[in-house]
Amino acid sequence: MTRVNRRADEIRRLSDGDLAKEMEETRRRFFSLRLRWMTRQESNYRLISQVRRRIARLETIKKERQLAAEKE
Repeated sequence: MTRVNRRADEIRRLSDGDLAKEMEETRRRFFSLRLRWMTRQESNYRLISQVRRRIARLETIKKERQLAAEKE
């Protein structure tokens, strides 16, 4: 199993409340990283990309759950 699949599986194990909390924390981290990048306090741009991917994974799993709930 690849690293990305393991990360997605870890997110899928979260409850809906934990998923929302993780989404909020990740968005706050993204905002903070962007601010630090623009003020030249952060030199590692890869962190921004990693956090953006994390947000995309969280949104994808949230959407999967919504679609599964609509089917039922």
